[in-house]
Amino acid sequence: MTVASSATTVVIPGTHLMAALLGERDELLRHVERAFPHCSIVVRGNEVSSSGPEAEVVGRLFEELAELLQRGESLDLVILGRVIDMVKSDVSPSSVLTSDIVRVGQSRPVRAKTAGQRRYVDAIAEHVITFALGPAGTGKSWLAVAMAVQALHSKSVQRIILTRPAVEAGERLGFLPGDLMAKIDPYLRPLYDALHDMVGAEHAQKYLERGVVEVAPLAFMRGRTLNNSFIILDEAQNTTPEQMKMFLTRIGFGSKVVVTGDTTQVDIPDGRSGLAGLERVLTGIEGLTFVHLEYSDVVRHKIVADIVAAYEKSGEKAASRVRSARRRD
Repeated sequence: MTVASSATTVVIPGTHLMAALLGERDELLRHVERAFPHCSIVVRGNEVSSSGPEAEVVGRLFEELAELLQRGESLDLVILGRVIDMVKSDVSPSSVLTSDIVRVGQSRPVRAKTAGQRRYVDAIAEHVITFALGPAGTGKSWLAVAMAVQALHSKSVQRIILTRPAVEAGERLGFLPGDLMAKIDPYLRPLYDALHDMVGAEHAQKYLERGVVEVAPLAFMRGRTLNNSFIILDEAQNTTPEQMKMFLTRIGFGSKVVVTGDTTQVDIPDGRSGLAGLERVLTGIEGLTFVHLEYSDVVRHKIVADIVAAYEKSGEKAASRVRSARRRD
């Protein structure tokens, strides 16, 4: 089958943007060329022309890159890679990467960094309960805390409740030194850290002292009804089915819930994760949704995304071998 060829020319508004657009020694331009190997890209002055089967996509890419630069965003190879992925998926990077989720005081605004993260944020805004499933480094907890802070500042909720199951590497709370809070602190530290990053250590401490923000292990949720709250259950793959049901039935009026988890990192001794099969059970309930983040949404060092992708590939091969063995039997 012959793929139709096309040609586009994009005029970049101002030659002052060209250096940032192309990168040092045309590093960014070379990266675009590698991403679209069947297209020819030519730069003359402040015009970027492309021809080939994906010329229109390349044209939209340079329009989006120019828009990002005009809005004060900087470009590097990591950001460029995300922008290319979004454009190929017919998503507008300039709308994803420049929309503030929350800004506290003079701090840098929190923004989604991938199309998957944008879908996640939008899902939280539109639903009562959002399940976010995906590998480490995709911003599941970080963005959930950001949305919680935004809801608190807009007075949509009266408090934030952050909770996790106290299950890590088989250790039990009783073996840890100190009083109860000292024992549970290591399990809840990632949520503390995210809150500190959002509002600063001083404000975070005030919120905790006043009870505006509550951080507690999942066991403390039993018997409660949580009204007018933004509730985040983190590391939900380490809940049992009974704990998950208990948690979901705590939700009261005026509350919003985000449940995050990675089903590839279950630490429960018997492996009975409360997330296993849950999407099949709950799909179709109004006000509830599941969002799946992928390795392409990992926003830590690139090597983390590569590691996650390698594990996924290995898992797929193992599953394929099991299926083949069953067919032979």
